[in-house]
Amino acid sequence: MVKLNARLVAGGFLLLLFIIVGVVLSRFSPYDPRSWNTVPRNLQPSQAHLLGTTSLGQDTFWLLTFAVQNSLIVGVVVAFFATTIGLLAGLTAGFVGGYIDRVLTLAMDVFISIPSLPILILVASLLHGKTSLLTISLVLIVFNWPWPARQVRSIALSMREREFISTARFSGSGTLSIIVREIFPYVLAWSLANFVNTVLVAIATESGLAVIGLSSLEQATLGTMIYWGLQYQALLAHRWWWIGAPVMAIILLFIGLFLASTGFADLSAERRGRYRA
Repeated sequence: MVKLNARLVAGGFLLLLFIIVGVVLSRFSPYDPRSWNTVPRNLQPSQAHLLGTTSLGQDTFWLLTFAVQNSLIVGVVVAFFATTIGLLAGLTAGFVGGYIDRVLTLAMDVFISIPSLPILILVASLLHGKTSLLTISLVLIVFNWPWPARQVRSIALSMREREFISTARFSGSGTLSIIVREIFPYVLAWSLANFVNTVLVAIATESGLAVIGLSSLEQATLGTMIYWGLQYQALLAHRWWWIGAPVMAIILLFIGLFLASTGFADLSAERRGRYRA
């Protein structure tokens, strides 16, 4: 039995904390923290307002819960679809081979060679800084699926000549059945590591766009919290809680995602070693 490593446990704990804050606590907000002038402005942290209030009349703590929720939604949606598409494309290309492999590999190489950030900046500029989170997610999915596809293709190429694959073929199993039953379980742990890593990439990209004003500024995300704080000179006015809360949240979230990703990668490597043995 493979034991969970310390990195995976620590990363999972941090991610669970953010899920509680973003998914659970956000439902208990006494008002919509995204609305302006719902509380007195520029209050320091207190028992009534744990992280103070902003110059826009928003409770920073409750606004942070919604920001964490939206950032996690973007990251999970992008990671789920990018990883799923990449797995299907990579397994199909590597196992089937031939013309299908050449076409899918060409598509992977094309999207890998095109940087996604300039495309996102161009789209945001065309939409005058009102890019929806859905649009950003779709662009990130398009440019993130080739990375897992490339790696899974390599795994499928190395496995399709294994003895147990030949046995499955001779027993009458079809291509889809072999991919799902024989190869997919082998790459499952690696897929989870890639999923977590893609969540990190998606959140980082959206936050970067939001900080420069090119994301959906009407939606509360960790990046838009920093953007509005910078717009209203929160640092110069010594309202550190407005900027500090999302910055610390991003740092801790990235640490959690990094630990979980590397933990899953170590788990995947250990499982592959046990499998080969």
